[in-house]
Amino acid sequence: MSDADLDFLRQLSERQQRPEPPGGAPRAGRGGRGRRRKKSRKGRKLAPLIALAFLLTVVCGGGYVGYTALNGMLNPPDYKGEGAGSVTVWIHEGDSVSAMAQRLKDAGVVKSVDAFVKFATKDTRATSIQPGYYHLRREMSVKSALTLLLSDASRVGRLTIPEGKRVAQILPTLAKKTGIPLKNFEKAAKHPGNLGLPSYAKGKLEGYLYPFTYDPDPKATATQVLRSMVDQFKRVATSIDLEDKARALGMSPADVVTIASLVQAESGRPEDMPKIAKVIDNRIHSPQPWMHKLQLDSTVMYALGKYNIVATIAETKTISPYNTYNVSGLPPGAIDNPGEVALKAALSPASGNWLYFVTTDPTRKITKFAYSYADFQKLKQELARNTGHG
Repeated sequence: MSDADLDFLRQLSERQQRPEPPGGAPRAGRGGRGRRRKKSRKGRKLAPLIALAFLLTVVCGGGYVGYTALNGMLNPPDYKGEGAGSVTVWIHEGDSVSAMAQRLKDAGVVKSVDAFVKFATKDTRATSIQPGYYHLRREMSVKSALTLLLSDASRVGRLTIPEGKRVAQILPTLAKKTGIPLKNFEKAAKHPGNLGLPSYAKGKLEGYLYPFTYDPDPKATATQVLRSMVDQFKRVATSIDLEDKARALGMSPADVVTIASLVQAESGRPEDMPKIAKVIDNRIHSPQPWMHKLQLDSTVMYALGKYNIVATIAETKTISPYNTYNVSGLPPGAIDNPGEVALKAALSPASGNWLYFVTTDPTRKITKFAYSYADFQKLKQELARNTGHG
């Protein structure tokens, strides 16, 4: 009760109990006639009781409101059961538990933010909820909602593109994961101008669909999905300063992407990538013109649309600008989509004079390096033995 309320009650009580003027003199009334209306003793006795009743009403009412508020904090409202219907909720990158709770409440999934926060803070797994889109139901208990958020089965369209995949491999994967028809992706890929490619890509999509884990919007188009992958490439390129470092090396950014794709295709382990990049660099800048032919089987396989590790002698004679057995220097573009490690290796090759390398044990991903042609032949024989062709 406020001070004003107490003052009002006090004045009311005083007026009811105020003593009569001395000598029984009447109070001045209307028209100057001294009259007064006698108040009964009953009325005087009721006034304090009314004031007390009013006070109790206010106090009890405030107590009820306080109890209700406290109960709401201790036992926030929650739905029961697993809910019904379907709703898609987007959990953003960096969302706190309370931010997630608000998104769930706004979507009609949970009844209150406090109920979800209270339950989720007791489960350490709640902090591991990944950003992305989730299929949930309306009016779920917070326990049921959290269970679905922690289940990969409820994720919508999440997909991971590994390093070294070609565009021809990526498009079917995207179609399968997103439910968008493959023909839509193929059509979008034929219009690279809509995909936000960097100018140095010169309209080539190969090399710029960055390998990453994506959570595309369920309503996204094929063009939007491909554009998001190109955007991710550009973010990584900016973070590693690809353009400036390429120019410092006397190369175009596109050359770096091409070399990175060769490194990605030829390497078995990340630690081998800088050494493979150095072999490519040494051969391209060798004073011996015949060394400028990189003779990489991966480029032959790309030209043929195959995925074998070792090219046959007949295959190495394939006529194609991508066949580095016949063409000197780099192929005209990337042969796959490299990751950050391969891009960095292309920008910062290891130190060494190697001119050859062979993945001598493809199963164990062991690559060995050589300075001379004689040692290179020995490595090829080791490969033949390990693959059963020796």
